[in-house]
Amino acid sequence: MISFNSKTNTFRLDTPGSTYAIFINERGYIGHAYYGSKIGDDDVSYLTRNKEYGFSDNAIFREKGSFLDFFPQELPTDGLGDYRESALAVCDAEGHNAIELKYKSHKISAGAQPLPGLPAVFGSADECSVLDLTATDDILDAEVTIIYTVFEKLDAIVRSVKIKNNGSKTLFLKKALSLALDIDDDGFDVITLHGSWARERHIDRRPVHMGKQGVCSNRGETSHQEHPFLALLDHKADWDSGRVYGINFIYSGNFIADVQKNQFNNVRAVMGINPENFSWKLEPGCDFYTPQAVLVYSDNGLNGMSHTFHDLYREHLIRSPYKKSPRPILINNWEATYFNFDTDKLIDIAREASKDGIEMLVMDDGWFGHRSFDDSSLGDWIVNENKIKGGLKHLVDEVNKLGMKFGIWFEPEMISPDSDLYRAHPDWAIQIPGREPGMSRQQLVLDITRKEVEDYTYESVAKILRSANIEYVKWDMNRQLTDIGSVQLPADQLGEFYHRYVLAVYRLQERLITEFPKLLLENCSGGGARFDPGMFFYSPQIWCSDDTDAIERLAIQEGTALVYPLSTMGAHVSVCPNHACGRVTPFKTRGYVALSGTFGYELDITKLPAEERAMIPGQVALYKKFSDLVRNGDYSRIASYSENNEYDCWASIAKDKSKALVTFVQVLNHPNYKTRFIKIAGLKPEAKYRVTWPDEDQTKFQPMELSGLTLAKAGIPLRRDWGDFQAQLIYIEEC
Repeated sequence: MISFNSKTNTFRLDTPGSTYAIFINERGYIGHAYYGSKIGDDDVSYLTRNKEYGFSDNAIFREKGSFLDFFPQELPTDGLGDYRESALAVCDAEGHNAIELKYKSHKISAGAQPLPGLPAVFGSADECSVLDLTATDDILDAEVTIIYTVFEKLDAIVRSVKIKNNGSKTLFLKKALSLALDIDDDGFDVITLHGSWARERHIDRRPVHMGKQGVCSNRGETSHQEHPFLALLDHKADWDSGRVYGINFIYSGNFIADVQKNQFNNVRAVMGINPENFSWKLEPGCDFYTPQAVLVYSDNGLNGMSHTFHDLYREHLIRSPYKKSPRPILINNWEATYFNFDTDKLIDIAREASKDGIEMLVMDDGWFGHRSFDDSSLGDWIVNENKIKGGLKHLVDEVNKLGMKFGIWFEPEMISPDSDLYRAHPDWAIQIPGREPGMSRQQLVLDITRKEVEDYTYESVAKILRSANIEYVKWDMNRQLTDIGSVQLPADQLGEFYHRYVLAVYRLQERLITEFPKLLLENCSGGGARFDPGMFFYSPQIWCSDDTDAIERLAIQEGTALVYPLSTMGAHVSVCPNHACGRVTPFKTRGYVALSGTFGYELDITKLPAEERAMIPGQVALYKKFSDLVRNGDYSRIASYSENNEYDCWASIAKDKSKALVTFVQVLNHPNYKTRFIKIAGLKPEAKYRVTWPDEDQTKFQPMELSGLTLAKAGIPLRRDWGDFQAQLIYIEEC
């Protein structure tokens, strides 16, 4: 709930377990007073240290620069004396860089507000309330509204900013971040997520040090390399205990997520659109909305933070009809055939897959134009009937006759120089006039910020979907943006291009799911480079990584699940040696790791060894049995291979604590070693639970009955008489 105490000029934003307090001082500055465990008092203005060092009203006038460099502003601005990382920078028509915000008004309302052109959390009047906190700079005639959405049942607060030009002169936004948070450093660590292609979102934890540290992307998308997430946490915080502040960005383009520790041992965290190569021309009467940033507070360690993020995104961001439904078990032909396939081959795969309970065939890259390699035909979304004999509808109908659904791959934002589209419209590719554009994967990027290009791109996809019973689309993007030029934008607006590009992607996908509301859309970008909450508004799942190796996936899925629900992670079983890293792992282990995602297959089932092929029906049955628990339960990390270098373990626990599915992977085995006990927290202490190993020989893995307290404090024994890369599933159900 949100409340305002007019006597103390204090706002309280209360969630079930946290309080966020804001204080308006005597000169109208909007200060951040408190964020943390729930407290009971309204007047927390003293926490801003507003009167320290003689900062009375007169002293502020005398020492304004010192005051601004110390005061914890809710939206710190540039150019007037706060030398820490700012959240808002504005240049006026005369070239001056300064903006000063003073409180003007506020409004408290019920129910979440949409953001024009941007993904945004949603919630009813019973589920959330909103504070619009408005400040002005009277010199610039600028009005800035910080918008806080507070959830009644979740320890989450969502922030965005609206900047409006009420004056008669043009303003230029040089920086427009969504969030700033000032808190005392009590010995914090910072967690960020890093990686590269095929090893996305690995967890990196380190102590907060003096100066700036953080992550950013200037690639035009979220990227494989960095991720729009950071967490500040107590140095001793672990999976189940300690304070954690998690921050995430609901956006799919360039971002910055920084932490700065200053001379007063104060930590400022900021998040928003990356100001590098960004500017926005704000004409008189116009406004600009920043994307939303999410704040989550947990007193219960990283697992507590993860639960809140997962619940928020499942219940208040994902809109797909599949959000709470089982996803079809699919088989994708990419690693099975690459570009070497035709109708007969695809039907062969579908026929064999249908026998084992697989429910959908996805036709990946290579079905259009004259594309037999990755160097041509992007933009020419016309079925190649030399490959797809009899046409696409014939293929889809034949797959449907087998009782299977059909899905298809697109890369709509791209254009190949070797394409009919490029030959007809070379100016449609993003490029700088006179400069040779940089290729990546022998392709360029369409300038979808132009209306005619956006419309062509949409119709290219939509006409294919209208032509046959296609129920799934994999929307890929296999390169980042470079050579930013525009035939449409004037020089003083070229800094808007990156953001306009992201808005165009959102428009395209909104059009797609509006025309095809039952479509299962899966986003992808060379694997996991576009795995961010902005895309969840349009697709309930995202391809997690092009690396399907079960052991590499442990770190990838651990980092991803730290923030995002398991139901959003595209995860498939593939062949060995693995195509990305060459590792050989047991087929059972590959299946168990993929079960904690959307689950599917990335292989040629017609060539699979008989022993592995025989395991598919059992894996399908496991998915069907446990998918509701994995999709809707609370994910809890038990152990991390990236920390202990030996084994990995996690659980999905039902919301009512009646059951749990535990996955254990022994990565490196050691000889002459004692039995390991895995402790399962989060169940009802007093309840009795039956513990079984549902996919093992029951003569060796006999059921046990243990209390929830025993499971949490003593644990479950795990056999150690097996080698590297072996795995177990453990099912726990209340008696």
